[in-house]
Amino acid sequence: MPTPRIVTPLAVCAVSAVLGVAGCRSLTPSKPSSEWTPEEARGAQVFQKSCARCHYPTTTAGLHGPGLQAITKIKAMPSGAPPTDERLTAVILRGRGEMPATRLDDPELQDLLAYLRSL
Repeated sequence: MPTPRIVTPLAVCAVSAVLGVAGCRSLTPSKPSSEWTPEEARGAQVFQKSCARCHYPTTTAGLHGPGLQAITKIKAMPSGAPPTDERLTAVILRGRGEMPATRLDDPELQDLLAYLRSL
């Protein structure tokens, strides 16, 4: 019978640190609010009203849904789909998985998409 190996806390920390660094990636910072266009500013208001209870805008850390920093600048969203305006629109308006559909009129949607592109 093989002898069981004991994993020390130091070994766990070392492995976690290596995996954490390997998984890190540099994301484009969000545009400062002082540089927002009027459309992006209106989109930020739509985000606060309709999205902020589940998503952080300027980090990838999750709340109830994924953080959205650089969501339009990455190769794929958490679902694996590319973050095109069409895909974002579909997810926003129809929902996906545990995310409910969000009722927005077209101007609100366009403003929200402009804001998401600024992240």
